[in-house]
Amino acid sequence: SRGPKSISAVVQQLQLEAGLNWVKVSQAAADLKQFCLQNALHDPLLTGVSLSTNLFRPQKVCSFS
Repeated sequence: SRGPKSISAVVQQLQLEAGLNWVKVSQAAADLKQFCLQNALHDPLLTGVSLSTNLFRPQKVCSFS
């Protein structure tokens, strides 16, 4: 059997979920697709990263002779 604390936790969780705005999966997928298409030009995974702004480029080595 569930104690008062666990029942209280379940009630609290149900109240939290009842307050959420539910979205159909089809609508969420359409919104995500639209967002991706609108931002495709700014996505470095699609457009690539220039060497001058790439933080992960190989570092140049300075040496003095």
